[in-house]
Amino acid sequence: MVTNVAPKSHPRADASQTMLSILTVSTLYPNDAQPTHGVFVETRLRKLVADGRVRAQVMAPVPWLPPHVSYGSLGPLWSVPRLTERHGIKVSHPRYLVVPKVGMNLAPHMLYRAMHGEFRRLQAAGLKVDLIDAHYFYPDGVAAVWLARAFRLPVVVTARGTDINLIPAFAYPRRLILSAAEKADAMITVCKALKDRLVELGAADKRIRVLRNGVDLELFQPRDREPLRRKLGLSGFAIASVGHLVERKGHHHVIRALAAMPDATLLIAGDGPERAALERLASTVNVAERVRFLGALDQAALGDVYNCADVLVLASSREGWANVLLEAMACGTPVVASHVWGTPEVVASPEAGVLMPSLDSDGVLAGIRAIRSAPPDRAQTRRYAEGFDWQATTEGQIELFSEILARRK
Repeated sequence: MVTNVAPKSHPRADASQTMLSILTVSTLYPNDAQPTHGVFVETRLRKLVADGRVRAQVMAPVPWLPPHVSYGSLGPLWSVPRLTERHGIKVSHPRYLVVPKVGMNLAPHMLYRAMHGEFRRLQAAGLKVDLIDAHYFYPDGVAAVWLARAFRLPVVVTARGTDINLIPAFAYPRRLILSAAEKADAMITVCKALKDRLVELGAADKRIRVLRNGVDLELFQPRDREPLRRKLGLSGFAIASVGHLVERKGHHHVIRALAAMPDATLLIAGDGPERAALERLASTVNVAERVRFLGALDQAALGDVYNCADVLVLASSREGWANVLLEAMACGTPVVASHVWGTPEVVASPEAGVLMPSLDSDGVLAGIRAIRSAPPDRAQTRRYAEGFDWQATTEGQIELFSEILARRK
């Protein structure tokens, strides 16, 4: 089982200690229009702040398009307030220009302009920052490194998935990612597989720390399943597939596999541009009456879905550290998952579930049949998830931030 890199025990802050002040920067952060967007970044930050040794403010830029251009799948981002507060943490949402078609190459430059102006405003309002904590390497991390250099602040960039396992395939973003990796004071990856890829691209091994995500064991926990299943009208074997409705999440593999399981029902939680195509596929393979599209759900509602399900399937082609796997396990639900990137570091025991032998519907079917033939005890699955609490990650962050500030001094 993967754990954090050597987190040491630290005393909790008291009145005599100076708190570390960070600015967390990421476009992956929940807002009023997208309440589940980047919730994994918010969760890690909330756990860090709750420890009592760090205070934080968030800068979470949101895209801006000219009034005559539709926001499409981005949602009603025009309604997001410039300043807000979530769970006791202040959040600012500066706007950055999104340019269709050429946006990937321009994004870090547009982000930097928005972030630079916003940071000046925050400073003028009295904000004091010791360190910039950036999430997602491109474009967020690149712009955050530029911001840190402009204001002579240390910066740590966290890599989370497609920012390292997909975007560097493009030459210009790859060049900026490697430049940012060289200039950042340190880097964090959420799994060893992403660290290995960063090193392969050219980043310095000694400056990368693996700090995996944890799971909220209070929010996600076993509940009385039968009332929840009755509420959804479920009987028989139930499969959950959770994630944004895009091709790389592999929901289509699960729908195709369902055709060979006539006694099973599939619950799909999430929304996105592929919903209509997935609905058509369900009709084509004659399983439409056994597929429930639940839409985007908050974390409490997701907990109900995990508890209803007999298995969670994650058939993604790319993942950094998939939070849904641990969330399901924390509810006692075993998983079937694709053998990609950091996922084998999460599904590392029979109590957790199984890895698919192939990334297709046959792989999904084989994984589910393995679970059905020898289902793990749900209490043991929960105990496995309990090994992934957030405290080790919090300790690892504080240790890293403290080392950087000590070097700076």
